[in-house]
Amino acid sequence: MLVKAFASAVHGVDARTITVEVNSGGQPVVGTNYYHLVGLPDSAIREGFQRIEAAIFCRGYRMPRAKTVVNLAPADIRKEGSAYDLPIAMGVLAASGQINGDRLGEFIIMGELSLDGLLRPIKGALPIAIQARKEKYRGIILPKQNAREAAIVNDIEVYGVENLEEATDILNGHSSLQPVQVETRDEFFSNLSNYEVDFSDVKGQQNIKRALEIAAAGGHNVILIGPPGAGKTMLARRLPTILPPLSLQEALETTKIHSVAGVLASNAALVTTRPFRSPHHTISDVALVGGGSNPMPGEISLAHNGVLFLDELPEFKRSVLEVMRQPMEERRVTISRAKSSVDYPSSFMLVSSMNPCPCGYYNHPDKECVCGPGVVKRYLTKISGPLLDRIDLHVEVTPVSYDELASDERPTETSKDIAARVVSAREIQAQRFSGMNIHSNAQMPGRMVQEVCKIDPAGQILVKKAMEKLQLSARAYDRILKVARTAADLAGSEKILIEHLAEAIHFRSLDREGWAG
Repeated sequence: MLVKAFASAVHGVDARTITVEVNSGGQPVVGTNYYHLVGLPDSAIREGFQRIEAAIFCRGYRMPRAKTVVNLAPADIRKEGSAYDLPIAMGVLAASGQINGDRLGEFIIMGELSLDGLLRPIKGALPIAIQARKEKYRGIILPKQNAREAAIVNDIEVYGVENLEEATDILNGHSSLQPVQVETRDEFFSNLSNYEVDFSDVKGQQNIKRALEIAAAGGHNVILIGPPGAGKTMLARRLPTILPPLSLQEALETTKIHSVAGVLASNAALVTTRPFRSPHHTISDVALVGGGSNPMPGEISLAHNGVLFLDELPEFKRSVLEVMRQPMEERRVTISRAKSSVDYPSSFMLVSSMNPCPCGYYNHPDKECVCGPGVVKRYLTKISGPLLDRIDLHVEVTPVSYDELASDERPTETSKDIAARVVSAREIQAQRFSGMNIHSNAQMPGRMVQEVCKIDPAGQILVKKAMEKLQLSARAYDRILKVARTAADLAGSEKILIEHLAEAIHFRSLDREGWAG
C-alpha cells in the first residue's frame, strides 16, 4: 500500500515541503533487510529507522516485516536532521493499515522520536508553519515544546503532541487535543522590551552613557576602551534597553532566525526584546558568520535587529574579525555552497570592548602601565584599520572612583528616559529616509552623506583640522559627519552645529596621537 505524508525542510530562514512516500507490502522479508530509505537522506535520517522501530513497538504497534520503501521527495535535495522520524513513522503505520491514512495529506508532520515514543523538539518550527499556511495545509503536527512558536502563525491548526500515540489519534479522528492558540499581538505587546537590566543601575560614566545614547539613536557601531573593571561590559549589556522597541515584523524576523538555529527558549512564542549576543573570543569564523555542511546562522545573524558584543576585541583571531567586515556593510551574509546559497540577515549594532594595552593600565589615572615601548601600538594593530573605520564611536572608559560610587546619591536616568530621546531621534530619521531602505543615519550610503550632513564654513574648518591632525581616512570622515548628524537629531536641530561636530570628533579616541604609539 502506498501512502504519502508531508514534512518540511528548512533552507536558510525559509522552509520547503517534503513529500514522504511510503510503500509497504508484498511478500514478507526474511532477516532485517526489509526497510529501504531513499531520497538523499543524511546519517541522522538513516539511523532514524532504529528509533522509529523501537517507538512503534513501545506504543503497541508493529513494524511491518514486508519490504518497505520510504522516499523523501524531491529526491535531488539533500535531507538532514532527525525531525523526519515522526512523518516516516506515521507513513509506515498508515501504509501497513494500522492507522487511518485518509487525513495524512491535510497536515505537515515533524518531530524526532525517542525510543519510548516520546517526541523531542525540532528546529525551524516557525518557518515550517509559515510555509504550511502558504501552501494551504489544514494544520501542522509537531512536538509540544514547539507548539507556541508555530502557533503565532494565524489561520492554521497547530497540534502540539507529546508522543506517537497522540499524533496517531489526531489522524484517526478521536483525539481530544485542541489546536494551540496564541494571540500574536497580545503575546508581543505583553512582553515587549521586558529587560532585566537598566541604565539606572550605572553610577557616573555620563560621557559613556552619552556615547551609547548617540550610538543607539543613529545605529552606530561603538568600541569601548578602558582598564579592567571600568564597567565596559556592564554598559554594553544595557545598550539594548535604550534601543527602540522591536516592531512586530522585526520580532517575527528575529524569531525565525532563532528558531532555525534552535536557540529559541522551550515553549517560547516570540522574541520580544532586542537580541544581545556575546560570543567568546575563541569563536571560529563559521560560528561567527554562519555556515557548515548544512548552513546554519552564525552569531551575527542571531544578533539581527539587536547588539553583537565582542569583549576583548584584540583577542579575537584576525581572520574572524576580517570575515565580518562585508556583512557589516551589506547587513546580510551569503553562505555559498556548490549546489546552493543561503542568505541570512545580519543587521546588527557592533559593540566591542578592549583593554588599552596587554596589562590593561595604559592611560590609567592612578595605576602605571608596565608594558614596554611599542607594545601598546602592536596591541592596537591587532585590529585592522578597515575594521576600525567601520566603528563610528571610539569611547574611552575611565574607572569610577570609590567616592563617586559611595557618595553619589543623585537619581540616575532610567533606560526608559533615554529610550524616549532615542525613539524621537529615530522618528526624525524615519521621515528623512522615507521611501528608502534606510532605517538610521549609520546606514546612509556615502553619496547621501554630503547632502544630508551639510556643515557650515566654521564646521568645515574644524573637521579639516581634525582630519589633518588625526590622519583620518575618507570613511572616517563620513563617520564623523554621520555621528554629528545623529547628535543634531537628538538635540532636535535641523542643522549640524559646531558642538555636534566637536562631539563626534571627540569620540574618535583611537585616532588620537596618544593612542597611536
